[in-house]
Amino acid sequence: MNKKAINFKKITFSQAINISAKWCNEWGEDLLSEEVLADRISELIKTKNGLRGFFAYALSDQNCFLLDKLPSSIVFMFIEYGKDVVEIIVKNLIMSSAQIIFHERSHNHEYKLSSENISERCKNILRVLDTKLVTENINNIIRNLDNLGNSFDNSMKYDSKQKEFIKQQIFDIAN
Repeated sequence: MNKKAINFKKITFSQAINISAKWCNEWGEDLLSEEVLADRISELIKTKNGLRGFFAYALSDQNCFLLDKLPSSIVFMFIEYGKDVVEIIVKNLIMSSAQIIFHERSHNHEYKLSSENISERCKNILRVLDTKLVTENINNIIRNLDNLGNSFDNSMKYDSKQKEFIKQQIFDIAN
């Protein structure tokens, strides 16, 4: 049986999520070593869709513990990708932090817990990445927080409680 080679340059966001899920499950079942997984993820996140899809899955799936354990080969690979990884993790921290407040107001405990999990994973990753890149990115976010928002086009701005909570989450990275 021939396996189809994956063309990562043309990968869609959905395909990247599905591939990430498969790999994370294989790693969780000890079918993939950390080093092989790091090599695969490295190829995947070279594209925007691959980067977005991988982190969309790995940050949000409660059963994928890769980003909770942060194996050293994965951390080194994230550090190699520098700015792109830092930017997407900071964006996910901001969005998940704002969503915590939103779900709290909506009394949606399950979604709030999910957003809290994403936020914690983001902070833990940011703690091990290049401090200078993380600091630059976070300072930029804090300066522009009034222009950011919940919607894709930032048309729904974060309210004052969300912005304060986002700042608390950012400052928590240092702890």
